Amino acid sequence: MTDMNKTELLAPAGSYEAFEAALGAGADAVYVGGPDFGARAYAKNFTQEELIRAVRTAHLHGKKLYLTVNTLLKNRELKERLYDSLLPSYLEGLDAVIVQDMGVLRFIRRNFPDLPIHASTQMAVTGPKGMRFLEQQGVTRVVPARELTLEELASMHRESPIEIEAFIHGALCYSISGQCLMSSMIGGRSGNRGRCAQPCRLAYQVREQQGGFKGKETCPLSLKDICTLDILPEILGAGVMSLKIEGRMKQPEYTAAVTGIYRKYLDILKKNPDSYQVDAQDRKYLLEVFNRGGSCSGYYKQQNGPSMVAFSNHKKTGDISVPLKQKKEKINGTLMLYPESPAVLQVSLKDTETVVSAGEVQYAREHPMEEARIRQQMEKLGNTEFVWDSLDIQSDGNIFVPVKVLNELRRTALAQLEQEFLEKYKREAPEKILRGEEAKIQPGVRSEDPLGIYASCEKPEQAEVLMNSPEITGLYLPFDVMETCMEQGLQKEKELYLSLPRITRGKMPEEYRKKALTWLSMGMKGFLVRNLEAYGMLREEGLQKYCVADASLYTWNDEACAFWKDEGILRNTVPLELNEKELRHRTNRDSEFIIYGYIPLMLSAQCVRKNTFQCDRKEAHMVLKDRYDKEFPCACVCYPWKTGTTDQKEFCYNIIYNSIPYGLLNESQKVKELKTASLRLSFTLESAKETKEIVREFLDVYVYGKKASAREFTKGHFKRGAE
Repeated sequence: MTDMNKTELLAPAGSYEAFEAALGAGADAVYVGGPDFGARAYAKNFTQEELIRAVRTAHLHGKKLYLTVNTLLKNRELKERLYDSLLPSYLEGLDAVIVQDMGVLRFIRRNFPDLPIHASTQMAVTGPKGMRFLEQQGVTRVVPARELTLEELASMHRESPIEIEAFIHGALCYSISGQCLMSSMIGGRSGNRGRCAQPCRLAYQVREQQGGFKGKETCPLSLKDICTLDILPEILGAGVMSLKIEGRMKQPEYTAAVTGIYRKYLDILKKNPDSYQVDAQDRKYLLEVFNRGGSCSGYYKQQNGPSMVAFSNHKKTGDISVPLKQKKEKINGTLMLYPESPAVLQVSLKDTETVVSAGEVQYAREHPMEEARIRQQMEKLGNTEFVWDSLDIQSDGNIFVPVKVLNELRRTALAQLEQEFLEKYKREAPEKILRGEEAKIQPGVRSEDPLGIYASCEKPEQAEVLMNSPEITGLYLPFDVMETCMEQGLQKEKELYLSLPRITRGKMPEEYRKKALTWLSMGMKGFLVRNLEAYGMLREEGLQKYCVADASLYTWNDEACAFWKDEGILRNTVPLELNEKELRHRTNRDSEFIIYGYIPLMLSAQCVRKNTFQCDRKEAHMVLKDRYDKEFPCACVCYPWKTGTTDQKEFCYNIIYNSIPYGLLNESQKVKELKTASLRLSFTLESAKETKEIVREFLDVYVYGKKASAREFTKGHFKRGAE
């Protein structure tokens, strides 16, 4: 079990009132959003002044404050605003920043080298290799994907010494965090920008690929909230150090109620771990505070299932009558009042002591000032962070002190005590470094050689069409299709890359690893990598120079592009949420641009098929229909590694695709002007016939300059961009 003396109860605060409520309820640390770059853009959030005040207040009470910078940043935001946004709280001693963007990570490491960085759950870290990779980048704590089991967390804890922070209470996303584009593509509000519109909470009809829709509309993508009160000992036993409550959009009363209950049980666990038991009334109380169709214990002890889904999306908020407490710090003082001398007040907080003086104490002409009157005035600490533990008043008894002097003495002493106590947390301003390794991120001019055109596919029949298209430079293929192509020696005809699973969990099967290395020696060009865990696996083998980073490894800004260039990968993939104007300000020379494909809107550890029909461990497609009659295909991936054997534990996942494909046929000239290294066609659901037609249309336009057809495509964010 994690050392209980190091265990941290981490509470959310979307406003300063919620921050005070969290401290008052017993939080060890609080995470908040500032005026910029937080993943809860619609929370009240903190002004810079409130943020500085919160850092100071947390430190006065021996607590910590973490700032969320867990969104993806555009070039101008990173270059012009990030430094100035972080500097004020950094100078005050901000304890850590929580980040998603590799470019932000790189920028902070360079500009604020002693500021601890926590990897957000938005980074979708799913295993020990990704965690080790982030440790090597200077990250001090990882918030893994919420989909991981206790066993997986324990494995991560064994492999890396950095801290693990995990969610213990609050809302669950249906998609793996950071891998959801549904709100963005449907409504323009990006979850990667903190603006998710929660389309997963809406009603949908469900059918199998062949067949009619099942019954009435339900909410098959709306998960229940988690409550882990009963399994806290097991979570700590897995190596989790920081226990995180979700809820920066919630009211201060919610924060106080939930934090208070978990504080109670952590204290019980610390005193007597062998007899840990949850009172049924406390469990009921948490459900009454807020629940969404009941609650579940999350993914810690199960991979997925209908018991985790709130099919009706019925939200229940109780009448929370929780008194909000302001945490007070005990101080000790000695007040010395002797005639014809200044009034002197000595105050101390822990190991800090200060002495101040004011005015002059007078002999009383008629009525001496009683000690009770003096004490009453000195105990008026109001909304300060302090309360007297002891106050010794020394006087000869025959004195008079103006109330104004006592007030001035008290205020000055407390202000000076606070300033001196907080001095040890303060930092000096670092030098501002706008660009590191400048040559690597300056826009370059691509050669005028013909654009390389690559294609990814999932099916053998798609691969056959693409292999027979001489204009296609190379293919990204899943394991089973790659095996066939390598057996036929097709690596001599085109560049072949092995597409790794979109979600990577567990160890890479040895058969998979051996064949991949053999294929490399036979002429396979490399790997299409979709997540940090897969990249970490390859990096430990020294194979990063064979990696192509897919669009899910986000490169919204030049810093992120430079990060991956420093890693030595082959190329990155242009993000799907930037518009044309933003892409013109991005360094594209090491990038591949997707010009066609069904965009994955969600990657989920849940399974639509299992939750609405039944699981038969057969890969299939489901269809979700929304209120506008748009149909979203959902692929069930039962065997992500696809080695041909099923004797090992596999973690399945679903991919929910957009209702119509994305395609930039009419925009070919504008795409070429972005000067990317290459282009990509992405095939997933298409038949061989459809694949052949689409390939010919795009090659005619992009290679031969012919006029585009009138086929219906979505342009994604190429024109509109994401909020």
